[in-house]
Order: sequence, then C-alpha cells, then structure tokens
Amino acid sequence: MTGNGDLCEQWRRHLALDRRRSMHTVRAYVATAERLIAFLEEHRGEAVTATMLGGLEQADLRAFLTARRMDGIGNGSAARELSAVRGFLKFVGGEDARVPPLKGPRVKRGLPRPVSPDEAVALAEDIAETAREEWIGARDWAVLLLLYGAGLRIGEAMGLTGAVLPFGETLRVTGKRGKTRQVPLLPQVRQALERYVALCPFAVEKDAPLFRGARGGPLSPALIRRAVQGARGRLGLSDRTTPHALRHSFATHLLGRGADLRSLQELLGHASLSSTQIYTQVDAAHLLDVYRNAHPRA
Repeated sequence: MTGNGDLCEQWRRHLALDRRRSMHTVRAYVATAERLIAFLEEHRGEAVTATMLGGLEQADLRAFLTARRMDGIGNGSAARELSAVRGFLKFVGGEDARVPPLKGPRVKRGLPRPVSPDEAVALAEDIAETAREEWIGARDWAVLLLLYGAGLRIGEAMGLTGAVLPFGETLRVTGKRGKTRQVPLLPQVRQALERYVALCPFAVEKDAPLFRGARGGPLSPALIRRAVQGARGRLGLSDRTTPHALRHSFATHLLGRGADLRSLQELLGHASLSSTQIYTQVDAAHLLDVYRNAHPRA
C-alpha cells in the first residue's frame, strides 16, 4: 500500500467486503481516513505513506483531534473520529500495528426516546393515507410495522428479498455484519406485508428486493425517513420521532411487558448484552415520567 488513494480505497473495500459494514459506516470511516491524511500532509509537510502512519505518535493524533475540534465537532463526533482513526491505522499496519494510546473524550450516552403505541400507529396511518398510490401506501405501512412490530433496523427491512415469501410466523433477517436471526411476525405485521405484496405492481422475485421504489428499483431508506419527517410535522410529534425510534419503542414496550434481556438481545440482533441493557434505563425513565405526570405530590 503506497499511495494515499490506494490506502483509502483498500480501507473502503476492507470495510465493505471483509467487515460487511453498512454503506453509511463505510462512507464515514473512509472520510475520516481522508481527513487524517490531508491533516498529516500539512502537519508533517510531506506525503503520507503506510510507513509514516505506522510511526505516528500520540501527539500527532492529539493534534488531529484538536484540529477537528476547531472544526466544531462535539464529544460524540470526536469519539467516533478517534475510533475510525484507530481502525484505519490497525488496518494499514497489519497484525503488528502500533496505534498510539490516546484516551477519547467522555461521551454521555443518551437514552433512546420511545414512541407511544398510539403515536406509532398514527404515524404509519398518516404516511399510508397521504401516499400518492395505494400500493405505495401499503408498502410504507408494511415497512413501518416491521420497524415497530418486529424491531427491525430500517436497513434490515430494505435488505429483505422475495426469498422471505411466503410469510410465516417468523421472518429471517440479516443484520449487521451478516448476522442472521429469526424474528416473530405478529398477525398484523404479516397481513400488512401480504397486502403490500398483493398490490405491488412489480413481480417480487426471489433474489429481488422485497420493497420497491415507484419505478421498480430498490426502495431507498431516505424515502421512508422523509415520509416520517413529513408525518411527524403534520401530527405535531417530536423531531426525535424517526424510523429508528420505532425500533426503540419495540424494545422498550417489550421490556415493559416482562421480556427478559437475553430474549430482547436476540430479537434486536445486538452483538452484546450491554447494547440491550440501555433499555432498562429507558423503562425506568418512562416510569419516572409517568410518576411525575400522575402523582399529585410529584
């Protein structure tokens, strides 16, 4: 690996093909590598090579983060930037890579904000009713019910193909890093999916995307995000009402009804239990809100 372009391109291929990271993650991590290289060229006054990257000192990384801070990024973005830099340097240096130790900024992890069941249904209904064609309304309704009723990530829903047909009591989902899991399909969710397939004007073939755009191509997650944005404005819902918030609501409501963390971890496709444990805090926060709003002496 010699040229800067080669370094970044090989990093991109490694993330996309070997690590199976999402398109969004690949784009963000490669952009960080490009920023690091551009900074070092100016900071060191010479071309950046794999050898130079292997000899970076803690002061170099600290100077890079300081420059990024001056660009206006916060603690969370700085922490993600440092994580991406570490991954890039380990990739360039191979198994024996020496990455300078540098403690990242402390990030206070915010709690997910669940959407109430009524709000989730109202959101899906509004989007379906305002769709320009009946089949598009059925499609959007089915997608949102998958997020709220089965806890899918939006990328997981978009990744479904005609191979899932015919629908049964469970759905096989491919999540992050190619990990697959089985999620139960509630009757309402299954009915919504079947109605969409029946109305869809495009043949749903085994290897083709299940959810289609207006012209028959793969449905873009951006279209669903824009539809949710428009609906929450019409309904007066919080700006934090997003497609991913529906997945948070799925988890929070299951936990509130007695689901154990291990089962929830499997349903959500989390790699570690620590990712799932945040929902215990969400549930406690919800109970506190109920107490404050309902108790006469709160």
